[in-house]
Amino acid sequence: MLDLKVLTQAVGDLEEEDVLDLLNEFVETNPTEADAQEAVVACQGGMAIVGDLFEKGEYFVGDLIFAGELLTEAINLLKPVLGNQENAVAGTIILGTVHGDLHDIGKNIFKSMSEAAGFEVVDLGIDVAPEVFVEKAKECNPMIIGMSGVLTLAIDSMKETVDALKAAGIDAKVIIGGNPVTKESCEFVGADKFTTNAAEGVKICQAWA
Repeated sequence: MLDLKVLTQAVGDLEEEDVLDLLNEFVETNPTEADAQEAVVACQGGMAIVGDLFEKGEYFVGDLIFAGELLTEAINLLKPVLGNQENAVAGTIILGTVHGDLHDIGKNIFKSMSEAAGFEVVDLGIDVAPEVFVEKAKECNPMIIGMSGVLTLAIDSMKETVDALKAAGIDAKVIIGGNPVTKESCEFVGADKFTTNAAEGVKICQAWA
């Protein structure tokens, strides 16, 4: 029988071998889909620990990236048991680093953590022009649009993108993230929320879902 608390702690401690051993043994017991969903929730609980430790300065960016990869691995192990998960998608997020900015570490961490939290993420990559966000939003009808940027100039690009989305009548929540974003820049851009922490960003999105 899988001890969910042990699994949560193993994910939180980034103990890859322990997590995979626990899940492999669990899958061999032919668990029900409901049991497998509980295991996913336990893994997500471990990610919350990772996020908290990152906020406290005990974990670093590399740990966040590793945690996202570990969670993806865990979900992939459970996928055969989870069956058809189409109905379990928390929502679609369109994500991209805005025009003029080529940084993607923060975006990639947020993507991994969002997917692990049950979101479908459409990653547009880096240096994404406002019209590409608009075009994809029309195509995907996302619940949330996430914009990332590290450079100060990214703030202007974010504003251009939000203005273009509003002009096109796109009705989605907008979250911006990255080093230069602040409460003031969020208001300037016209976004709904901002974050400088991927784990916090996922919590915001979960509150919207």
